[in-house]
Amino acid sequence: MNKRNTIIAVFVISVFGLAYVQYQYLKIGLNLAKVQFSEKVERATFIIKEGLKTENELTFLLASAMQRDTSFFKTDPASVLDASSYFLKDYVRENLIAHGVDTDFNFRLMTRDSAYYLNSTSIIENKGRSLEFPIVLEGYLPKTFERRFILNLQFQDINRYFLSQLSGLTFPSILFLIGIIGVVLWALRTYYWQRRVITTTDAFINNLTHELKTPVFSINLASKMLEDKVATSGKTFLQIIQQQSKRLTNHIEKVLELATLERKKTMIKRESIDFYPFLEKVCEDFQTLTELENVDFAFELNGNSFPVKGESFHLQNMVNNLLDNAKKYAKNPKIDLKAFISNKYVVVEITDNGKGIPKEEQKRVFQKYYRMTNGNIHDVKGFGLGLHYVKTVVEQHKGKINLASELKKGTKITIEIPLDGKS
Repeated sequence: MNKRNTIIAVFVISVFGLAYVQYQYLKIGLNLAKVQFSEKVERATFIIKEGLKTENELTFLLASAMQRDTSFFKTDPASVLDASSYFLKDYVRENLIAHGVDTDFNFRLMTRDSAYYLNSTSIIENKGRSLEFPIVLEGYLPKTFERRFILNLQFQDINRYFLSQLSGLTFPSILFLIGIIGVVLWALRTYYWQRRVITTTDAFINNLTHELKTPVFSINLASKMLEDKVATSGKTFLQIIQQQSKRLTNHIEKVLELATLERKKTMIKRESIDFYPFLEKVCEDFQTLTELENVDFAFELNGNSFPVKGESFHLQNMVNNLLDNAKKYAKNPKIDLKAFISNKYVVVEITDNGKGIPKEEQKRVFQKYYRMTNGNIHDVKGFGLGLHYVKTVVEQHKGKINLASELKKGTKITIEIPLDGKS
């Protein structure tokens, strides 16, 4: 069973398990509601029994109706029966409501031999669908008829009534369960959609870098063939071509490395190195390039050793990316790089005089594929991978990165890499 099927199986089992637990809680709630219902009805029946014990208008009417005695009423026996049935039901309902039972019911008032009886409008013969509460009457009616009288109360569709009483718990539980299912399905859908996007992106990156490697290799080969044929005055330009071609090769490799770094298939191999000579080489190469482009660049490396535990290739690429960004986002670039040791960290500060980054975008510039825009126009072409790569490398080296920027004044990026033995 693959990972996807396992997740789906766990999800389905969990949902059914949760539904089963909720069902059991509902059964317990229904049983408790039934017990409470019975207690309320029993308290009401005691009052009803006491009210029917003595001779009063209602008991006299009931006796006359069952005896078919209309001498006190100017109407037919059927009307007396209907009236007595109505008044008895009204009397019972009033007492039930007074004790917190507000649901429909039927009744049957009868002797044990059924010689005399009085029914409400309908009686449910299927006992399984109803609850019955027999009340053995005392006093006036049994003495009048010299028989034992029972008033049987019958409550129908009682489960529906209990559910209505538990609606404050039942419906929220159902809604929450539906909400959980919806959120989990959305999360699974999003996860697998992202997996497809990542797969597509990886395929695109692999194809793109493969297509780039061929012309870069041709440029490297041609520049080496020209080494002996170019005059001394052109050597500098040839060196720049070779340098930038090598740099482009490194960038291609960096894109591939970034994809694997994010999936953690390839971790940075952190080894004890002295970052000072590598950083110095990056600064000198960049200075050579900026002299040809009339870019004002200055660097200051305080100390003579920067011992860190890391991988020089990625650390150099990290600094190169930051210097490139500082150069690209200014009309007349002025770039300063300072490196020093502070609080057990190697600190690299790169400051530029570019257009700056708005506060609302400062937290987003390190996101993959995110690029600052001017309206819908990108002033500088790119893929939005540079700063994301920088942040990934810093995190893999257990370091810190900080950005401070102000519009129309420039940006300062500070990187801190732990000294060897401190990370």
